[in-house]
Amino acid sequence: MLKRIATALWGKFESWAEVRKFLLMAITFGLIIGVYWTLRPIKDSIFDALVDGKQWLWAAKLVSLFFIVPLVVLYSKLIDTYPRNKVFYGLLGVYTLLTIGFALAFMHPTIGLANKAASGDRWLGWAWYVFVESYGSLIVALFWVIATDITLPESAKRGFPLIALFGQMGNILGPRYLNTKYLGLSNSAPIVAICSGLMFLTILMFWYFWTSTPHRLLASYHSKEEEKVAEPGFFEGLKLLFSKPYLIGIFFIVSVYEIIVTVIDYHFKQSTFGAFSTEAEKSAFLSGYAETVGWIATICLILGISNIQRVLGMRVSLICLPVLIAVAIVLIVLNPDSLMIAFWIMGLSKAINYALNQPTLKQLYIPTTKEARYKTQGWIEMFGSRGAKASASLVNGLRPAVGSVAPFLYAFGIASLGIIGVWIVLATYVSKVYNKAVDRNEVVC
Repeated sequence: MLKRIATALWGKFESWAEVRKFLLMAITFGLIIGVYWTLRPIKDSIFDALVDGKQWLWAAKLVSLFFIVPLVVLYSKLIDTYPRNKVFYGLLGVYTLLTIGFALAFMHPTIGLANKAASGDRWLGWAWYVFVESYGSLIVALFWVIATDITLPESAKRGFPLIALFGQMGNILGPRYLNTKYLGLSNSAPIVAICSGLMFLTILMFWYFWTSTPHRLLASYHSKEEEKVAEPGFFEGLKLLFSKPYLIGIFFIVSVYEIIVTVIDYHFKQSTFGAFSTEAEKSAFLSGYAETVGWIATICLILGISNIQRVLGMRVSLICLPVLIAVAIVLIVLNPDSLMIAFWIMGLSKAINYALNQPTLKQLYIPTTKEARYKTQGWIEMFGSRGAKASASLVNGLRPAVGSVAPFLYAFGIASLGIIGVWIVLATYVSKVYNKAVDRNEVVC
């Protein structure tokens, strides 16, 4: 029955074993995203409670950038040295232990949330913000790197939307049930502790998937001879990125989305901080926002949004998001003082990105070399994405100098619409290169 449902939504799977492979991957990804979207609203509310988000939120994005380079170096070294599944176990194990440590720190009467004197020198808040940002960048990216490495293009069209669907289920269930309002908590510290347990469960789930899936279903798009080639140096991935137009196109698509949405998100968070007084209230409202993103994305996936790519092709699929973002920018410029309009704009923008754009973007890495999949994708997904957010944070840092929200958003809107035009052109280019490579069973770069 599950196979028939999956076939109706995403296309005909080759066998029950293929459905089972993607189900196990989907459950693992659902746990990863469930934890992330539980921690994400808590990241902002705890940072505001400890540090003062209205004053320092823009700077927190910049601070996180300085930690990305060593993380990418570590990630690259681990990929070179150890099997990919062991890298996953090791990194997520470290995050599990650190999450327990943060939970205990937040429960401390002096350095934790009981101390309500927000200050820029409360380093626990800064460390917490960087920690959650790194989890979202590193673990999610590593999962998709492994997924694209063990999936053939035609199979990815069927299976990746299923993975995305379970990710959105995690997006719904995590913030829905693990928030201060639902659990009747005075602050978010116990929720952080629960997330550490869910991280450990994710490790167990991934281990079961890896050890029980037939080897033929872990086949790469690439030949065994390629996999035996000596591992490239760390900076080879960066050199490859800036030497190949195809990879530059992916980099631009990822970065422009992050820049534009980070500015809108900052506006949304500032409106939220001003509308609520306690950490618990802010956390509950932002958890509601996170749940809304999950519901919208899930509905899109159930209604078959992935069929846009299967039926209309890669080009149309990649162009949908920039068109939506352009509409969102116009709406928010026309309604700068509305918290709920910002709420729904962010919800729709994030949901379409997760339901359609992200699974489509991940497929672009399939017809590339191992160097590009692991090294260059690491630069794009972690350093490039975080660098884009940091650049947007510099823009956000200028907002107080403007003196009024409306003129700032107006100038931002005009600049963004021009950049979106370039985004659409590059989306057209990379989709053309991808289609050509897959049709000819070739490697792009």
